[in-house]
Amino acid sequence: MEAIRHGGGPRRGLVLGGGGVLGAAWMVGALSAIEESTGADLRSFDHILGTSAGAVLAALLGAGLDAGRLRDHQQGRVIDGPLADHVWDYDTATGGSRPQLPRFGVGSPAMVRRNVRRLRRMPPSAVLSALMPVGRGSLDGIGELVDAVTGPNAGWSPHSGVWIVAMDYETGRRVPFGRAGEPQVSLPQAVMASCAIPGWFAPVVVGGHRYVDGGTCSATSVDLLNGLGLDEVYVVAPMVSFELDHPRAILPRLERRWRRRCTRRCLREAEKLRAQGTEVTILGPGPEDLAAIGANVMDTGRRLDVLETSLRTSAAALAHGRSWADAG
Repeated sequence: MEAIRHGGGPRRGLVLGGGGVLGAAWMVGALSAIEESTGADLRSFDHILGTSAGAVLAALLGAGLDAGRLRDHQQGRVIDGPLADHVWDYDTATGGSRPQLPRFGVGSPAMVRRNVRRLRRMPPSAVLSALMPVGRGSLDGIGELVDAVTGPNAGWSPHSGVWIVAMDYETGRRVPFGRAGEPQVSLPQAVMASCAIPGWFAPVVVGGHRYVDGGTCSATSVDLLNGLGLDEVYVVAPMVSFELDHPRAILPRLERRWRRRCTRRCLREAEKLRAQGTEVTILGPGPEDLAAIGANVMDTGRRLDVLETSLRTSAAALAHGRSWADAG
């Protein structure tokens, strides 16, 4: 049974995780399935939290694009609305399926020095990001996309509850841009920062600090919604899987090991919300999705197959209760 707030409907949150180009395609399929199965308009949710690829979708939802338009745009169909006139090539806009050769040297010596006594307590991906060389790739195309749909005079976002997660590359701190008290930044800058995969893309500079992909701290950051009094939260997480396939190749096997770690962290984060009475539903890729995604989440050649697979598998998972959800 849904908890209903006094004088209105349930207070809802949506969490969109990281997962590269293919993670974004998978999420678009899952979002379409959620809207079709529940009848909910995801744009109306009180809070929309996005990390990395999820940051792009959070910005687009906050600008008024529904899941159906996001799906149609991925499929190359003509759409109306703020994305209709913007030229976007899914195959080349983020630089392709392989990174440029990064710069030589440690990416963030300052972050290592500041956290030298607590490195073992930090997420391994955050520590690794500090040690990796600085990437050369540009995310200007992402910034232009977000700017095109929000408009130059929109301020932060048409949706005041949009939060975009990045990591401060100097301190290792997780930063939800858009939350009160956090550094002031434009929405395009925040999304670019959230997408700046260490070693692949150049960090984004805001107020003298460099920021990188929020997924280095957490693939989902579900726990950032704790304490907001939300009745229900949907988590759409490309790096979280409750049922895995068993690939033979070494790279997919290593990816599955990392996916298990991401899943455990997401569940720990979600438990914090559940302890406060929030109903949490988590949707992640299953074996068929993982086979479509492969080992490289930036492999644009697989994008449409991933989307079509997700449209089908996500609908089936929701219909048969194969997502992780509050049992109470």
